[in-house]
Amino acid sequence: MMRTIALIIERTDVSLGGAERSILELTEALRRANVQVTLLTASGEESEGTIPLCGSGPGRVSFARFEKALIRHLAEYEYDIVHSTLPFSFCDVYQPRGGSYPEAMLRNAASYRNPKMRVWKRWTGWLNWRRTSLMRAERLLCRRCEGTTLAALSEYVRDQFVRHYGVPEERIAVIPNGVQLHPSVESAKITEFRGRVRSQSDVAEGEDPAIFLFAANNFRLKGLGPLLEAVKRASSWPSARPIVIAVAGSGNPGSYLQRARRLGIGGRVVFLGPVADMQAAIAGCDTAVLPTYYDPASRFILEALAAGRPVITTRYNGAAERIEHQRHGVVLKDPGEIETLATALIRLSHPDLVRQMSGAIVEDGLREAVSIDRHAEQLTEVYETIYHGIQKHG
Repeated sequence: MMRTIALIIERTDVSLGGAERSILELTEALRRANVQVTLLTASGEESEGTIPLCGSGPGRVSFARFEKALIRHLAEYEYDIVHSTLPFSFCDVYQPRGGSYPEAMLRNAASYRNPKMRVWKRWTGWLNWRRTSLMRAERLLCRRCEGTTLAALSEYVRDQFVRHYGVPEERIAVIPNGVQLHPSVESAKITEFRGRVRSQSDVAEGEDPAIFLFAANNFRLKGLGPLLEAVKRASSWPSARPIVIAVAGSGNPGSYLQRARRLGIGGRVVFLGPVADMQAAIAGCDTAVLPTYYDPASRFILEALAAGRPVITTRYNGAAERIEHQRHGVVLKDPGEIETLATALIRLSHPDLVRQMSGAIVEDGLREAVSIDRHAEQLTEVYETIYHGIQKHG
């Protein structure tokens, strides 16, 4: 029997970030699995299967206004399951794409270099009215709404809710994040990407660099600063190939470009800006690197694994749970482990190790393990459990 699901997200514009893209990919995967999904958004354009409840304008809508609009809609239309990415007390499934609000706030503060700024951000984070209202709603949902199942994108996210809110583990279903799988990239596109990066670096003509792809919009939070420090450290050590960092994303490169030049590595860091064909960039790099301070389950790292690329990331990234350390890549305990990060760059400048780790990723079936269809399949199992529980007690 086809289940009807109301899937709640604030906005669906994929240019806003990974959460929006993930929800659209999840919606498509659920529909392929014979689940009827209706996207309920606060704003945006109406289309088949998508209903904006507070107008079509691009501006943000308050949490309270969106909540009232949802209550009116759900009173008029019936769904088997209400699945929300925002902490509404009436949802059957709460799947926070950004992890818990307290953890996100604390890890954001940790990403600042200046100790005084870290303390300031920690204490003033509570002054953000919107975030505070969402945090309050999340706390109430966790402590009072025992009928809501928390769908965590990683064990890291599950642990956040246990630690910050005392949520019993039996209320949490860990459903590891997934991404859409793509066909192999044409060799011409790979050659074009590598040529573009090499031409913008100071690598000598004829040399084949080890290209480490860093992809993010928030350069500070995702650890570009520590990465530059690690490149500087590695530059004084012998490497199998010249190390080049290719930075993809819409973040402002200004201060990081200046920092790279001050460190004497300006020719080894290439800022690409927003990249339209990320699959070609991932296929064209040797290793994906994201020494992040915080990520519930990075899409970029999962997409790299799906493409068979070794990865370097941190334990503050839920996607690291998919990685066997030193087999599929390197997992740092902290972004500040500059020496360890530099050593990883040196080791993965060797093509033999890159091939070895890529082979292990394929051999261990990580491509299928990180697929959005696998994620959707596990989610439908949770839906069924909830639905039958509602029927039994309702």
